[in-house]
Amino acid sequence: MNWNAADMNTYLQQKEYIDTAIVPLIKMETAEGRMKASASSADFLMNLSSFIEQQFKGRVMVTPPFSYSPSMDLSVFSSGLASDMADSPFRHIFYLTTDAAWTSITVKGTVLWLPPIPIENMDERLKHSILEDQLKQLLPSLTEAWAK
Repeated sequence: MNWNAADMNTYLQQKEYIDTAIVPLIKMETAEGRMKASASSADFLMNLSSFIEQQFKGRVMVTPPFSYSPSMDLSVFSSGLASDMADSPFRHIFYLTTDAAWTSITVKGTVLWLPPIPIENMDERLKHSILEDQLKQLLPSLTEAWAK
């Protein structure tokens, strides 16, 4: 499920089965030397979020991405976001990011960090293969949480 009107109607009818939120966290860097890498990371993360949603439709809700800049205090940002998400009906909350800084932030939920992979120039078959490989890395974290 995606955070849109059509999927929200389905969610509201079947919310007892959709217990997991995937929250993409996107670092938006506007320094000229970092813009391309930042955009590439965002592209990878959004493609991966979409791929996860396709694989687990009916189990997960992918929220809109939360963007932040390097000047933002991640501990304050994460505290507010985690507090809001903790009040949500989702039993499992996963924060998906390519920013290693999140690995040292304590949040209610699970931070899933992956290194960014520049997929923008790949053909669709290779891109799909890369996304499958990345999902295989995330799968143990997801299934472990769901088993609890």
